[in-house]
Amino acid sequence: MNRLQGNVAIVTGGTMGIGRACALRCAQEGAAVAVADISDDDRTVKEIRADGGQARHIVMDVSRRDDWQNLVATTIAEFGKVDLLANVAGVVNTLTPDNVIDLTDEAWDRVMNVDLRGVWLGMQAVLPHMISIGGGRIVNMASEAALKGCDDLAVYSAAKGGVLALTRQAALTYARENITINAICPGTIDTPILQIVGPDIRNACAQSHMIKRLGRPEEIAGMLAFLFSADGAFCTGMDYAVDGGWSVNGRNI
Repeated sequence: MNRLQGNVAIVTGGTMGIGRACALRCAQEGAAVAVADISDDDRTVKEIRADGGQARHIVMDVSRRDDWQNLVATTIAEFGKVDLLANVAGVVNTLTPDNVIDLTDEAWDRVMNVDLRGVWLGMQAVLPHMISIGGGRIVNMASEAALKGCDDLAVYSAAKGGVLALTRQAALTYARENITINAICPGTIDTPILQIVGPDIRNACAQSHMIKRLGRPEEIAGMLAFLFSADGAFCTGMDYAVDGGWSVNGRNI
């Protein structure tokens, strides 16, 4: 469990759910971790430090370029470099019904600004530094919703589809700089956000997987650790479905 020893990782959305699991896994694998989130909840960092790891909590908004510049500069000042970026922060549309007719400009912009613009700004902020140190690894969190249609997830699906396209394009451009860029498409994962919906919906989501259960945040973090490690060094420009077989099943949620 020391595949990332000597590396420095930035993980956005690191206070809960998949982001928290990814931050903890990076630390368990030996990386120093900058845990970035719009929340000031620093429990992830406290847990990493309690286990003997190195971590710092940085409050930021992934949709703001200035916040990204500060995040990267602060991480370099604290830990000396940035080798790894996990763009995990994301939101879903809770303002309107998420279909093409009912979407408002506000709802569209909120999801796009975090889920797609945030990924772009993150890569834009770290890539010059990664080039200067001779390479790096980036993993962008997409979704099963980017792989096939999901009812009432219009803007979320569009944003995550954009993440896949941007991942492929960036991987093509920066492979020559020894930088790998990949995406993970989680299925329905048992996170605090999922507790908002009722048990009937959670059960329907679980049954839509070929493996008849919800995924665990730690299972997404395991794929991230692989892609960040030397084991994933020959992987770039790809999207990896960690979805219990949902993407090859004919059923939609």
